[in-house]
Amino acid sequence: MIAYLVRRILYAIPILIGVNLLTFTLFFVVNTPDDMARMQLGIKRVSQEAIQNWKQQHGYDKPLLLNRAASGAEKFTDTIFWRKSAGMFVLDFGFSDDGRSISREIVTRMGPSLAIALPTFMIGLLVYVTFALMMTLFRATALDLAGVALCVLLMSISGLFYIIGGQFLVSKLWHLVPISGYSGGADSFRFVVLPIIIGVIGSVGASSRWYRTIFLDEIGRDYVRTARAKGLSELRVLFRHVLKNAMIPILTGVVVVIPLLFLGSLLTESFFGIPGLGSYTIDAINAQDFSVVRAMVFLGSLLYIVGLILTDISYTMVDPRVRLS
Repeated sequence: MIAYLVRRILYAIPILIGVNLLTFTLFFVVNTPDDMARMQLGIKRVSQEAIQNWKQQHGYDKPLLLNRAASGAEKFTDTIFWRKSAGMFVLDFGFSDDGRSISREIVTRMGPSLAIALPTFMIGLLVYVTFALMMTLFRATALDLAGVALCVLLMSISGLFYIIGGQFLVSKLWHLVPISGYSGGADSFRFVVLPIIIGVIGSVGASSRWYRTIFLDEIGRDYVRTARAKGLSELRVLFRHVLKNAMIPILTGVVVVIPLLFLGSLLTESFFGIPGLGSYTIDAINAQDFSVVRAMVFLGSLLYIVGLILTDISYTMVDPRVRLS
């Protein structure tokens, strides 16, 4: 197990380096430091002196990857990449273009994002799996057909409809919860309950249908027929055998949402005015603050790799046939 973890961590290092270099290159191919200065200054006819001053103040007055004028190690360290991107490997995300610490913003905004994403994930997983098990239990019946039709209908509706419709119905007409905003502490429940409900409902169709497919694939296997031959009830077969053996594909799908638990939902946080990492990323894109966007891309990649490692480890817990060496 330890050797496997070390090997996976060593594999992750070149992946993160590649993501960092690719993101850095793409950003500065699209926008040079001069272009960034013009966009931030917001002046149509900005002088070259003003551009140079902005670049110097924000650390963009150095070469991108290689400083040929420097000597020794400074050829690589006295560059924009080293100053702006290399520190991400030790979780030092530097400063945004407006001078605020990105790491501090991430720590501050992670709480509101988790307050929405974590309950949505946990409640949603319970609802999706339960609904899929019900459709599997009544497979090839009118209830199963109605459930599949409902899933297709829910999948066909845009997520924006759930957000706008929920705000109009629950907040504006019924006045049950605030339409937007956020407050810390115990009062935060009033602000996050509607985004959580909308997040769960918005994914019922796609997730439940996917889990149903997994369960139907498992229910036709030999071990299920053997369990039935022993006289086990359909409910016991479904929950004790099918669900247990379907955990590996379920865990594989769960890893996809792990980065979203920390990075938040871009649409939900923006529409509900939640000061989380999702709205932070949207604000950075609108303000063309590439330091923040690069940091969030790198953080998402890091969390995804961590999720893959945790998923592989969890395989050994749900399936004794899987061994990590």
